Amino acid sequence: MTIIQLEYIIAVDTYRHFAKAAEHCFVTQPSLSAQIQKLEEELGVKIFDRTKQPVLPTEPGLQLIEQAKKILAECAVFKEMVDSKKSVLTGELRIGVIPTLAPYLLPLFIQLFATKNPLVKLVINELTTETLLMRLREGRIDVGLLITPLNEKGIKEDVLFYEEMVAYISKKNAAYQKTYVLPADIDPEKLWLLEEGHCFRSQIVNLCELRRQTKEGSHFEYEAGSLETLRRMVEINDGVTILPELATIDLDEEQQKSVRHFTTPRPVREVSLITHRDFVKKRLVEALKTAIVASIPEKVKNNLKEHVVPL
Repeated sequence: MTIIQLEYIIAVDTYRHFAKAAEHCFVTQPSLSAQIQKLEEELGVKIFDRTKQPVLPTEPGLQLIEQAKKILAECAVFKEMVDSKKSVLTGELRIGVIPTLAPYLLPLFIQLFATKNPLVKLVINELTTETLLMRLREGRIDVGLLITPLNEKGIKEDVLFYEEMVAYISKKNAAYQKTYVLPADIDPEKLWLLEEGHCFRSQIVNLCELRRQTKEGSHFEYEAGSLETLRRMVEINDGVTILPELATIDLDEEQQKSVRHFTTPRPVREVSLITHRDFVKKRLVEALKTAIVASIPEKVKNNLKEHVVPL
């Protein structure tokens, strides 16, 4: 029995497919299958039912896979203990980031982190909140950067900063004439929204109380896949969208004229770093947190927890 074999059976259990598991483990499918078969022969039990599609663990296989996860977790703790004795950080940190945060936050801290931790490899995936949480629980990523509070069992939330939510208004829109805006100033019929599945969309719906102000379904008429698309739609057409503060940093002088802050208490979203309760890469995660906090603009860093818009 080897650590590699245990990693292989966990991968097959995660993906329920031998080819996908092999791809994840960077080996050929025949090699992965042969190692699992060798382990089954050594133990005298079948771990997977290969007649099922997707592949499913057998009853004894489920118990063995759970034990394998515990063994690998202890191996990770062992390695973390060794790494903690070293003066220089090394290793790999797998990060999941939600789409409305990734394009604006990542460029701020990546260079600083790489400069201070040249021997650490960052593996970053852009994921929806639902997928991010699933992969965190499965151990496929080490840390997540997203919007909280989530109040998910077994998930630790470490708040990084509060990001203001601002209105981006077309010059053709009546609200453009205002210095500050209220949610009531935004016409739901002219509000550009992200498509379903984005937590930022849910916050906008809650902020503007769209469910109460419009007929059911009418405010879902205009949808887009990214904040940049929404911004361009406002610039070209009439209307309003809501942007997170970091998305406005690189706007030019003309575009800044379309930004309007809400009246106090200003709505914010809570940006956090999350880990699973069993995570072990504490020094790497702490280094990541330090780099992020050091890199965000002072204005954002000093934002208060005024009105956190619910998800």
